[in-house]
Amino acid sequence: MVQYFTTQDFATFKIDGLQARMEAIQQNIQPKFQEIGTDLTDHLAARLGNEMHLHIAKHARRSVNPPNDTWLAIADNKRGYKKHPHFQVGLFDSHVFIWLALIYELDGKKDIASAYLNKMDDLKQLPTDFVASLDHMKKDAFPIAQLDQSHLERFRDVKKAEFLIGRHLLADDPRVHDPEQFMSTVKDTFDQLIPFYQLAMHARSL
Repeated sequence: MVQYFTTQDFATFKIDGLQARMEAIQQNIQPKFQEIGTDLTDHLAARLGNEMHLHIAKHARRSVNPPNDTWLAIADNKRGYKKHPHFQVGLFDSHVFIWLALIYELDGKKDIASAYLNKMDDLKQLPTDFVASLDHMKKDAFPIAQLDQSHLERFRDVKKAEFLIGRHLLADDPRVHDPEQFMSTVKDTFDQLIPFYQLAMHARSL
């Protein structure tokens, strides 16, 4: 049975000190990421018709400040994910995030942003509980209905700008604590986002 996230997992991000927090992430959260991520990687590979690869955040560059969140990422590249459109599931202390993530290291960012600008109406027709974020480091997000052309223009024109779309599930959401509901929600979210993943992959290959 796929494990699900507990109150203790969300409380991880209240633990003081880099080493103590990283130990909690490694012992309690990463085994769940491995199990959940393996299932999701198989799901996406079947949907997309090509091999996908699971990456679990190591936070290896940190030497002082403990991470405020942690995540798994799924991409078509075996060596890394940050330069590629990728799917994420992760935790802050307040919520689970389920993203299609296009972050600042992305190759072909301008082309992808231009393609998304042409599909603004389609993006805004995603389910009303979908949200968008312009910075993967921040907790906050806004309803997809509030997506504006200026958001995507900034994503296109500003080197450090990012664009993430998906769902947030609050820590006390019943779906977070029920394995079947949780996986069903994540898979549904990814399935809704696959056309935009494919659009991004196509745009940067032109």
